[in-house]
Amino acid sequence: MKRGSIRLRLWLAAAISIVLALAVAGVGLRYLFEQHVERRVESELGIELNQLIGATALVGDVFQVSPLPTDPRFLAPLSGYYWQIEDLTKGTLIRSRSLWDETLKLPPEGSSGGSLHVHQIPGPGSAEIIVAERVIVDPSGRTFRAAVAEDHLSVTRSVGEYVAQLVPAILLVAFVLIVANFVQISIGLRPLERLRSAVHEVVARRRDRLEVAAPSEVQPLADEIDRLLEAQDKALLRARSRATDLAHGLKTPLQVLSGDIRALRAKGETVLADEIESSMTAIRRHVERELARARLAPDTSRHAVAAVAAVARDVVEVVRRTPRGATLGFAVDTPESLTARIDPADLAEILGNLVENAARFASSSVRVSSAETEAETTIRVTDDGPGIADADKPAALRRGVRLDAANGGTGLGLAIVTDIVEAYGGRLSLCDAEAGLEVTLVLPRR
Repeated sequence: MKRGSIRLRLWLAAAISIVLALAVAGVGLRYLFEQHVERRVESELGIELNQLIGATALVGDVFQVSPLPTDPRFLAPLSGYYWQIEDLTKGTLIRSRSLWDETLKLPPEGSSGGSLHVHQIPGPGSAEIIVAERVIVDPSGRTFRAAVAEDHLSVTRSVGEYVAQLVPAILLVAFVLIVANFVQISIGLRPLERLRSAVHEVVARRRDRLEVAAPSEVQPLADEIDRLLEAQDKALLRARSRATDLAHGLKTPLQVLSGDIRALRAKGETVLADEIESSMTAIRRHVERELARARLAPDTSRHAVAAVAAVARDVVEVVRRTPRGATLGFAVDTPESLTARIDPADLAEILGNLVENAARFASSSVRVSSAETEAETTIRVTDDGPGIADADKPAALRRGVRLDAANGGTGLGLAIVTDIVEAYGGRLSLCDAEAGLEVTLVLPRR
């Protein structure tokens, strides 16, 4: 997962929430279990206390316990289990052997109605103990106080054992919940992945619209994107139509100006004719560029396929008929089966500019070659002319730049080619050949 993704944010938020919730639940369960153990201990102490009271009787002038409680823990010194009988009338005391020399320091006695009282007080060795005690009035009128106690350490030990078993269980539950939450989030966000794939297909020009079924929360977004794409296509078509109309509308006046220039030269007005011709050339450059750009449709490369060898031969035959081309040798080294993902007319426009430029500067020969890989189609146009200096190569691809005005041209050829190539997701580069310049055109096959 990438940083900043919705899936990561939702998963982290859920994981933190699960951990915090289970931590609070664990603390709560520990507290409830401790209360449960204390109530169980108090219940057992109440039973022990009733048995102790039942075994206590006034014999002569003193209280005696007979029979003594049989639990061996009451016999082991400082075992944590104690009982004690206090004669409140005479102040005498009977206690379990486990108390040894200690006594239970009970709080001041409460009511004498025989009700049960439970306390947590310091016991032998300053250990905290739980005490259950009652004040009993003997039928003879004598009053005694019976108490049974258990070390609170037994509660602490039981709670500790419970927590030791609870923590792994909570960790396992947390892990299961976090994994389940991740699966739930992934399933919930899967429609967004389909939407992303559909958008990628549109960007790659393999489809016109998203046309994807999405959840009700996301479907309005998909519909709006489709409407936006439709409006964009219409706007692009209108803009291209206006550009085409404008360019074609300017061609007729330019032809008229050409006639006027010839008339002025015939009259000897060469200076004025040169100025008008310079302005007309600049206008023609823009017209040609806009015509080339207007031909590129919004879905340029989706279904277009061109046979490279056939297009290259047609272009070479046209250039061969020009005065300059008639003096050169041309070679087309391209497999007949090789194709490129480009409209044949656009490929002809590209190769026409490249081969024409090569013929303009070549000394004796121009060669068109090509190759392909699984991902790309590469076409090279090579001449044996003087080439281009490395410092001038970037400028040669810019609009209106003429590196050698003496050889003619408008300076738009390579710039127009670059526009067409970029529209198909390709790239154009200039490099030195063995003798001359090599122009490399790379077009993606997908």
